[in-house]
Amino acid sequence: MTTNAEPPSGFDLLQMIKEGTLPPPGIASFFGLAMDVLERGRVVFSLDADERVHNPLGGIHGGAIATIADSAMACAVQSVLDPGVVHTSLDLNLHFVKSAQRGRILADAHVLHAGGRIATAECRVTTAEGTLLAHGSSTCLILRPPK
Repeated sequence: MTTNAEPPSGFDLLQMIKEGTLPPPGIASFFGLAMDVLERGRVVFSLDADERVHNPLGGIHGGAIATIADSAMACAVQSVLDPGVVHTSLDLNLHFVKSAQRGRILADAHVLHAGGRIATAECRVTTAEGTLLAHGSSTCLILRPPK
């Protein structure tokens, strides 16, 4: 069976995931990521960090912080894309400034630029109380379907 329905916009796709109409991606389920805020060009993810995401020293593993930051920036970019348009990450740059052992962490990301082929976003990862843990940026390649 084929359908001529247009695919959803990036924002609509994310909204369906946020509302539970579509299942979350595996990485979100694996890490326990929640999409707390969805706006065009801005996404906030949260993670309740416990021993599942600890490094051997008892702090939140840098990979967990990178995952929440990358997820938030990627979704911020996806939220501004037209139907049928997707993206892939070209780079991820993070600066870790403080460690944390547990608790809720937030990744607040927004799009800086969304052009024809390249999009950039930046993110701040904080504790629920607002302490900065990391900040960074991402560059994404925008992939449009063939005409």
